[in-house]
Amino acid sequence: MIRFHLKCDQNHQFESWFQSGDAFDKLVAGKMVSCTICGSTLVSKSVMAPAIATAPAPATNQIAALRKKIESSADYVGKSFVKEARDMHDGLIPDRPIYGEANLAEARKLAEDGIPVLPLPFIPAKKAN
Repeated sequence: MIRFHLKCDQNHQFESWFQSGDAFDKLVAGKMVSCTICGSTLVSKSVMAPAIATAPAPATNQIAALRKKIESSADYVGKSFVKEARDMHDGLIPDRPIYGEANLAEARKLAEDGIPVLPLPFIPAKKAN
């Protein structure tokens, strides 16, 4: 579906939805589109600006805030995430907040072993270990 801003030969302006640009052209050619004000079938598309979002979606802002919080308060351990998480769980190294990389099978195994893990809604920036 596409919305067009329209104008009739009497300079009345209105909007309408169409299945496609081609559908609009066929309906106008068949005089099946009429002005909502005066009923004229001499209708054309008027200049219109595309609808572009100017502000990020709320979810985007929330993910950015979460990323900032995690990156400022946890250590990025990269590909050694699974080993570090398991070592902390087993008491071999001190607990601390970490984030890093694990494939699905590794993450599933950690969860099955009672080691709390959560997927991040973003891909961590690569940092030096």
